[in-house]
Amino acid sequence: MFHREGNTSILIAFVLTCVLMSVVWTLNMPMWLQIGLSIVIIGLLFIILQFFRNPKRLTPLSDSTIVSPVDGKVVVIEKVQENEFFKGERLMISVFMSPINVHVTRHPIAGTVVYSKYHPGKYLVAWHPKASEENERTTVVVTHKSGIQVLYRQIAGALAKRIVNYAKENEQVVQGSESGFIKFGSRVDVYLPVDTKVEVALNQVVKGGVSTLATI
Repeated sequence: MFHREGNTSILIAFVLTCVLMSVVWTLNMPMWLQIGLSIVIIGLLFIILQFFRNPKRLTPLSDSTIVSPVDGKVVVIEKVQENEFFKGERLMISVFMSPINVHVTRHPIAGTVVYSKYHPGKYLVAWHPKASEENERTTVVVTHKSGIQVLYRQIAGALAKRIVNYAKENEQVVQGSESGFIKFGSRVDVYLPVDTKVEVALNQVVKGGVSTLATI
């Protein structure tokens, strides 16, 4: 199953694959070279398909857990100053996505979207310390029925040139449901109350909509 954000890219990839394969097998070149080039071309197509895959996820719905919004690896767990919405100290958990991860973004908690904003910006590498404030990004805040507010930020990287955000202010969202998509690798930062209990460790691999980042 592939994500709708990849429809155009996948179509272009299939057309280019057919064209390139036709060229390779009509040119007068050694068989071993034709086979080698064919493997490379098909491999590139496979990478594109892998990137836009959208596997079904069964989110363990809970009012006390914050699930990871994306697939990837936990690269930061620290207290920081969040200046856009909370304007105060928050616990930040950052998940870095490689190009081979599933790039669907999911709501980490159920509730009401009270803030959703897109910011144009730079394309620093995703792990750069200033990426969360200077790169192209979107910021979404969801208020849970308990009053807890969770902010998550999609951040573009050196390769990610398009961020898609579906979250709209005042809409009710379900934990684990789709909230956006990031093309070609980046990271997502999740901002939580400072007294939140962290359930992951640095360098831990997590699954979007499934793995628990923290409990409240």
